[in-house]
Amino acid sequence: MPTDEVLGAFQQLAMLAVLRLGAEAYGATVQRELEERAGRSVAISTIYVTMERLERKALVRSWLADPTPVRGGKAKRYYALTGTGVAALREARAAIDAMWSGVELDGLRSSRA
Repeated sequence: MPTDEVLGAFQQLAMLAVLRLGAEAYGATVQRELEERAGRSVAISTIYVTMERLERKALVRSWLADPTPVRGGKAKRYYALTGTGVAALREARAAIDAMWSGVELDGLRSSRA
């Protein structure tokens, strides 16, 4: 991924969900992981749109599993990070870590009026 292209916070969360889920990463499990771990309640369509964008950037790849009768003959679309996706997550984490370095929030108040 070009260094001038920044991952958004939600894209990072979605990619981390895929990474955490491993072989079980598909739309509904990604949605559940984001709800449980990040406290982010999002529509399933948001998951699919995000994954499609990440796939266009070659940060994730997807494939269809065999259709199952339980799903009315529909196949699940599974997701995995690409090597480029892992590198992009590492880069994003390094940038955040660098910005947090030396910052203390204890005792600070919001600057809102």
